[in-house]
Amino acid sequence: MQGGNQTGVKEFILRGFSINGVGQSVIFTLVLAIFILTLIGNITIIMLVWSNPTLHKPMYMFLANLSFVEIWYTTSTVPKIMAGFLMKNNYISFTGCFLQYFFFFSLGTTECFLLAVMGYDRYLAICHPLRYNVLMSSRKCLCLGASCWIAGFVWSVVPVSLISQLPFCRENEIDHILCDTGPLLEIVCVRDYMSEVASSISSSSMLLFTFSSIFISYAFIIQTIVRIPSSSGRHKAFSTCASHLTVVIVMFACTMYMYIRPSGKHPLQYDKLLATIYTIVTPFLNPIIYSLRNKEFMKVVKKVMGY
Repeated sequence: MQGGNQTGVKEFILRGFSINGVGQSVIFTLVLAIFILTLIGNITIIMLVWSNPTLHKPMYMFLANLSFVEIWYTTSTVPKIMAGFLMKNNYISFTGCFLQYFFFFSLGTTECFLLAVMGYDRYLAICHPLRYNVLMSSRKCLCLGASCWIAGFVWSVVPVSLISQLPFCRENEIDHILCDTGPLLEIVCVRDYMSEVASSISSSSMLLFTFSSIFISYAFIIQTIVRIPSSSGRHKAFSTCASHLTVVIVMFACTMYMYIRPSGKHPLQYDKLLATIYTIVTPFLNPIIYSLRNKEFMKVVKKVMGY
């Protein structure tokens, strides 16, 4: 990717948050603790799903996939974000910046596709319970999971390749916590509307497609739930979707604001805060949300712990 750059820019500076003194140390410690707990939580979910036959179901297989995505998603960005709290100038090489951008974009896209597939899985489980094992067989579950990974990484090739070829000749300071589309386009020497439009279409179409898929799945789910005669039956049906729906709302609320909005000046500190939520906070909360709200999963946890 570096070969197409005509400006000789070999590195960038990630400016991150403007925090000094004790506050910097406190936030670094907090982010480090969240990062470690995120890795522990998601690794635990993967180990529990793979080691317990009772969890060898499509819903938990997709959850293990999501946890695996979260591990690499957070690892691709958080260590460099933490480095910004320790260094006066948080340098990142040109190649390193676009590698981070590629994996950040690819893994984030994979997560969106997985959330859409998990919504489809819940639709089949609630709307077609008698045919669920046939409609969501182990083979289909494996194919859907693999498709999410392939689509996520293929989808990211075009925008990352286009932006990496642009000339960066103005300045090498990125006023953000990571290498992302908007901050990189802010520092290019010559605006390339073709690249900007292609990147915008790539991000917005992916988000709209996956969110629409989830919305349609839940429209049918809600329609089915309201027809259940008993309140306990309705509550049980909805409880199987509550954790997934919570994750979807948090994830898409932040990302759709960041990537589907009119161009123009936006508060940088607000953008950095939102980026912090979906790069640091969301991967940390996901295993907590899924485990605490799932009785079957908690039963396995108590069994492993000897309760």
